Amino acid sequence: MRLTAGFRSTQRSPLLQVAKSAVATVAAWLVAGSLIPGPPPVFAAIAALLVVQPSVNQSLTKAVERSIGVIAGVVVAALLGIVLGGDTWVILLATVIAILVAWILKMTPGTANQVAISALLVLALGTATPTYALDRVLETLIGAVIGILVNLALVPPVAVTPARDAVTTLGDEVANSLERLADALESRPTEADLHGLLVEARLMKPMRTAADRAIDVATDSLSLNPRGRRHRQELAATQDLLERIGPIVTQTIGMTRAFCDHYDPTLADEPTVQAIAEQLRRAAHDVRLDVRRTDAASGAAPAYEEPAALTSPLSVAAPSRAHWVLIGSMLEDLRRVHESLREPVG
Repeated sequence: MRLTAGFRSTQRSPLLQVAKSAVATVAAWLVAGSLIPGPPPVFAAIAALLVVQPSVNQSLTKAVERSIGVIAGVVVAALLGIVLGGDTWVILLATVIAILVAWILKMTPGTANQVAISALLVLALGTATPTYALDRVLETLIGAVIGILVNLALVPPVAVTPARDAVTTLGDEVANSLERLADALESRPTEADLHGLLVEARLMKPMRTAADRAIDVATDSLSLNPRGRRHRQELAATQDLLERIGPIVTQTIGMTRAFCDHYDPTLADEPTVQAIAEQLRRAAHDVRLDVRRTDAASGAAPAYEEPAALTSPLSVAAPSRAHWVLIGSMLEDLRRVHESLREPVG
């Protein structure tokens, strides 16, 4: 493992996010400094810096965390400072007590850390008086409010397009996997071909996980976002598509695994296997059709009309004794794929 892996990310934060953090920090310092005379407004600047998050919803959560943590830490520091003075051992005692208070109250890690940090800063940088403590609380609230306002004012980010791209990519890969399995059913693949077929199918699992995560991020980005209303329909269409093709990922991997585990060269001679291959290609067509319809429903593409292909019932001839378990298993998975694709997208 490289040494830098512990403190470097694989990608940078958007430049807009960096600019918003800088603007919020400077604005909080200037506003709090002009409203509250005394020491430099460190608490306001830190609050604004922490509150500016990728989404407005996260900013509000951070503002609440930060404010509660500061208030609790300031109260602990003020009480101990007034009673015991401002010696070094009192600062350390206040920090320990602040950590214990946060633990007893079951605070979140972010809030708990803030309680301890605030208690330490109040005693280390200021004086243990009620007025000083109140000023620091007000400072924090000013910084938190400014952080939220800056996040609202400077184009709150909307993460719907990355979510749609992730789901669309997953849909394309599902269709490709169905077609690869159909080709393998009609041919006589080698052992290496079977291994590659199964590996490619299993790669859909992390893709589905990434799509789920992208949907969560997009949903969060629309919460409390003034720009959210115009994007909700697009996100709803994308979520609907994921709900439809998500189960097909499981069925496709299951069919591929069963085929690879029970394959023998005479399988391609089964009439039912040829019919299953045709149904798999029809299913791949309908998955791509769902993707195009979803793009149209979300406004990302022109309206697209084309009939579904997976409509006619499958006629099943009695399989040979050597293959009936595999064919039965694949037919059941194919039935579930058909169920997922039955209702057209919005």
